[in-house]
Amino acid sequence: MSSSDLSSPDVKPTSHRRPETTPGVAPEQAAAALVEHYPRLVRLAYLALPASLGRHRRVLTAHALVQRAVPHGRAAAGSGDSGALPVPRTGDGPAGDPGYLYLRQRVLRTALTAARPVRLAGRELRRLRTGPYGLPRVAGLRLFPLAVGDTAELALDTALQRLDGAGRVAYALRRLDGLNAPAIRSLLAASGVDEDTIRAALRGADSLPEGGELVDPCALTARPTDLTRRRRRRHAALAAVAVLAVAAAGTALLPGGWGPDGAAAPPYAENAQAQAALDPKTLRRMPADVWEGSSRVDFAVWPARGEAVNDQALLRRALAVWARPGDSVGVSATPGTQTGPAPGPAQLLYAGEVGQSTVVLLYDGMRLVRYAELTGVEDGGAVLDFARVDGADTTAASAVVLDRADGNTRYLVAPWVESLTMTDLLTPGITGVPADVDEHGVTAPVRTPAGSGTQEECAEYAVLEFTATGLAAPYAMADLGELTPALLTYGAPGEPGGALADSTSAARWARTACHLSGVTATGVRSVNTWGFAEQELPDGAGTAQWLCTRAETWRGSGSRTMAQFHIPSEHAGEPGAVVARQEEGTACGPREPRVLSGVLWKSPADTWYLLAAGSPEVASIAAEGEVEGGVSGRVMALPAPGQQADAELTATLENGETLSSLR
Repeated sequence: MSSSDLSSPDVKPTSHRRPETTPGVAPEQAAAALVEHYPRLVRLAYLALPASLGRHRRVLTAHALVQRAVPHGRAAAGSGDSGALPVPRTGDGPAGDPGYLYLRQRVLRTALTAARPVRLAGRELRRLRTGPYGLPRVAGLRLFPLAVGDTAELALDTALQRLDGAGRVAYALRRLDGLNAPAIRSLLAASGVDEDTIRAALRGADSLPEGGELVDPCALTARPTDLTRRRRRRHAALAAVAVLAVAAAGTALLPGGWGPDGAAAPPYAENAQAQAALDPKTLRRMPADVWEGSSRVDFAVWPARGEAVNDQALLRRALAVWARPGDSVGVSATPGTQTGPAPGPAQLLYAGEVGQSTVVLLYDGMRLVRYAELTGVEDGGAVLDFARVDGADTTAASAVVLDRADGNTRYLVAPWVESLTMTDLLTPGITGVPADVDEHGVTAPVRTPAGSGTQEECAEYAVLEFTATGLAAPYAMADLGELTPALLTYGAPGEPGGALADSTSAARWARTACHLSGVTATGVRSVNTWGFAEQELPDGAGTAQWLCTRAETWRGSGSRTMAQFHIPSEHAGEPGAVVARQEEGTACGPREPRVLSGVLWKSPADTWYLLAAGSPEVASIAAEGEVEGGVSGRVMALPAPGQQADAELTATLENGETLSSLR
C-alpha cells in the first residue's frame, strides 16, 4: 500500500502559511529528500505524537505531517532567488542532506507543538484536531504498525510509552540519526520544547534499552472497521430516506388535520427566535445605570462591559459555538444546568481580553454562559461554561469568574459593588486585602483555594468580602470552583446574617472553612452555618459548640448538610469535627431547621462519653443500644464503654414529634 492511500491526519498543516526552508534549500530538493528519507521521517513523526491518539490515527497523522512538510512555491526559501540551485550534500547519509535536515526540523516542530495541550480558562485543551482533511485518506480499514513481537521490541515499546513525545524523539534521534545530546537539545529547542522538558527527555532517552526495533509506521497491517456497525448505519440511512419519502408523500396527498406533532411546523422549518439568537446584532445590552432605578437587581440589569463589546466577529463566534459546540470545544456545566442553545437573543454582559484569553459572558435569563478562546489564535479549541443562576438576587449576582490561570482568578463584579476585599476565613479579626477593580469591573488576579487548587491543604481560605450599594452590611462569598461564588451566612435557618458580621460568626466560620471542599463544584448557591447548641463538657473540659452547616444549590435538589462538633482550641482556624452528613434532607434548612446529632468523645480524664445535642425545638434526648439513658433538655452526656460503642439517638420535640439523629 502506498503512502498516498493512507488517510486523514489530526493536525492542521502549517506549510501553507509561508515557505520555511533553510536558506538555499529549494522546494524541489526538499521533495526529493522526502522521497528518499520518507520512512525515517514518518517514524520520527509517529514517535513524537501522543499515544492517546490510538495507533490508527497516530499512523495517519504521522504520514500526513511528513507529506505536508514540503514547502509550497517554486522559489527557495530565504534566498529570494527563484532560480536558486540545490545545495550539494556535505556527506553520506541523511545528516549530509540539507533537504532532510530541513524536513526533520519541520516535522518535529509541527508534531511536538500539536501534541502539547493549550491552557484556556484554567483548563487544558488538545491542539490535535479532528475533521476532514486532504490526503492521505482511508475508509473501511484500520491500519496498525506491523509488530515483530520479539521480547526486545516489546520491552522497548513498553518503555517508550512511559516517555512523553520529546523523550521518544530524543531516543529516536540518537538511534536513527546518531545524534549526540547537544545536537538533540538544539533540535528540541528549535521545535519549541522548553528547557525543563528537554532535560527530562534526555534523561528518559538515556534510561531506555538499546536493543529492540523501533516501530515502523510504514510497515502496516490492515483490519476492517466494525462491519456490524457499518451495516447498521447503512440500514439506518436507508430507513431515514424511506421515512422522509413517506412523509413528503403524506404531506402532499393526505387531507388536512394534525399529525403527532400537532400544529408544529415541519422539522426542517427554522425557528425565528433561534435564528435571531445567532445574530450578534440582536444581543440585548443594558445601559450602565439602569440598575439604579430597577426593582430587580440581578444579572438582568448588568450593563455590557469590556473593550470588545462591539467586536461582531468575536460575538458571532461565541453565539455560534454556544448553538453548535464542535469537537474541539470544552463544555462544562454546573449540576442541573442545561447546555442547549439560547431560546432567543441573549444579554451581553462582557466581551474582552482577560489574561491570555478572550472572553464573552452572556445571560439568557436562566443561565450564565462563558465563552473563552485564546487571544490572537485564529483556530483551535475554545471553552464553553454554563451555570444556572435563575432566581439570583443582589448578593448572588455580585460576581462571575472570567478567567483562571496560574492559580489566580479574575472576576467581573456587579456595577453595584462598591468595594471588594480578599479576607482569610481562618484568621478572624484580621483585615483583608483590597482587590483592585478596573473601569470594566474586572478584578486584578486574586488567589482563592478553588482557583489555586489548595482547598485540601487549607493553610488559608480567602473569600470575597463585598460592600454594595443598597445593602447595609458587608457580605462574604466563597469561590467553590464554579462560575459564580457561593454566599456564606451565619445564623438560624430563615434568618441568617453575614458570615463575618461579628466575632461569633467569624470564629465559627474559621473552624468551618476547611470543610467547604466537600461541596466544591456541586452547583452550590449559598452555605449557612448555624450554632444550634452549646454544651459543658464533662471532667471540666470546657464548652463545646454544636454547629450545623447546610449548602443549598441553584437547582433546589442536591443540598448537603453536616453537623460539626467544636471542642475548645487554641487555634482559631482548627477545623471542627464533622460528626454527621446528609444529602437531600431537610435538617437545618428553612423548612425544618430542627436537628439532633451525637458523638463519642474522650475526656481529658481518658473517659469515653456519648455526647448529644439538639436544636431549640428538642425537649428531651434518649439513647438506646450499648449506651442507655436519657435526659430532659437538649444536651446529653452519658458514659460510654469505649470508642466503638454503638447507640441510637432519638429526640422528642416540644410538639410531641420524634426526631432521629442526623447521620
